[in-house]
Amino acid sequence: MKERELEVARAAKGFMPDDEGLALHEAGLDGGRIGPLLEIGSYCGKSAVYLGSAAAACGTVLFTIDHHHGSEENQAGWDHHDDEVVDARTGRMDTLPFFRRTIEDAGLEAAVVGVIADSPGVGRYWAIPVGLLFIDGGHADDVAMADYITWAGFVVSGGVLAVHDVFEDPADGGQAPFRVWQRAVADGFAPVSTSGSLRVLRR
Repeated sequence: MKERELEVARAAKGFMPDDEGLALHEAGLDGGRIGPLLEIGSYCGKSAVYLGSAAAACGTVLFTIDHHHGSEENQAGWDHHDDEVVDARTGRMDTLPFFRRTIEDAGLEAAVVGVIADSPGVGRYWAIPVGLLFIDGGHADDVAMADYITWAGFVVSGGVLAVHDVFEDPADGGQAPFRVWQRAVADGFAPVSTSGSLRVLRR
């Protein structure tokens, strides 16, 4: 990654430590060799910088899909809520301005295509095979599994699936991403690496 990109990624709002971000970047370089990248759940753009940098290096693009109104765990009253991303006019979370600023600051606007919409809604009309799929959307069981079911079929042979916030021990975090990882393994994705809570698999 370029120094500027790394600095922006580190400064952006989000919940991804350096080791996981750099591992995600490597996964993006791997998948970017064979197709575009697709991210489900962008928040304020931290992970999109790691993946967007990889996409740019590979001469491809990163599509990011997020409605930018926050997942369940980001809403008021939950541990991961941030008042700064609440739109004072509507009272709703709106991370889109933060996302746009992050991508612009990183110099990655040509490599990152933001799709502002609900993941399953877009999935009904999607037709583009991808070299990497990164699942980091809502962490409720039904939402996380719907993201996997909707998008996993678009990963090409030899492509990469990355799942964030995978915790085997319930004391460490929610179990929905772990169940997605288990489903992926059962469906034939082969585990490749683990970096913190980031798990990478290959089709």
